[in-house]
Amino acid sequence: MINAYFVKQGIKEAEMEDFIRKNFPLGDYSRTEIIRTPMGTKILIYTNKPGRIIGRGGANINAITDAVKARFNLENAQVDVKTIDNPNLDAKIVAKQIASALERGYNVKKIANLTVKRVMDSGAIGIEIIISGKMTGSKTTQTKVIEGYLKQSGEPSRTLVDYGFEVAQTKPGTIGVKVMIMKEFQDITGEIRKTVKPAPAPEKAELITEALAKGEGEEDDDVEPEGKAKKKPVAKKKAANKPKKKKSEQNAEESAAGKENKVEAKG
Repeated sequence: MINAYFVKQGIKEAEMEDFIRKNFPLGDYSRTEIIRTPMGTKILIYTNKPGRIIGRGGANINAITDAVKARFNLENAQVDVKTIDNPNLDAKIVAKQIASALERGYNVKKIANLTVKRVMDSGAIGIEIIISGKMTGSKTTQTKVIEGYLKQSGEPSRTLVDYGFEVAQTKPGTIGVKVMIMKEFQDITGEIRKTVKPAPAPEKAELITEALAKGEGEEDDDVEPEGKAKKKPVAKKKAANKPKKKKSEQNAEESAAGKENKVEAKG
């Protein structure tokens, strides 16, 4: 009896998530969680764009609440939205973004490679993207991109790997997008480790902006890096302000001096 109850609740949760995805496709949904409380049923929607789901003045979330109540016969249902900290490590959101890009006409290999780079830069251990369907011609083709370390079987593949699947409707036909992301690594001792990417160093312009915002004044161009002595400017000798002679005057003086030398030699 207990197993049948949990199976029924799992089916109901899957149907509710599918219902929300099909009828309200504005946001990038990750997953839907149902929490039963003494006051009623609470539905949590995890997304990276909560503004699209909530809508202006809460119009969209009110419509979702009313539709879920009517479809699943829930009393006192409450829908809440939670933001995902790092959407680049969520396989369902990544698959939805790839499917949206394909529907807008982006190149399959280009969007797959860019997505792999973005996910790996966000701290993933491994990723695999499989895109299959009618892309250009009448025949079905498949594109697979793998990067990093990824478990394909066993218990770690079920507990450490996040799966996501989306369908893109393009002009040539239907394209399926499957994404697998491994965010954690389990060593031989059984310890689960996460990769933490260091934050990128801010650029010089950002440092100047922060210094001005704190009131530290403008940047001094004459400041030398630490560990290097500041070079003093070498004073140049200024020549005496003598009037420059013209070339004709210099030639006349040289000829006169030459005549005097000849006269002295004759004497």
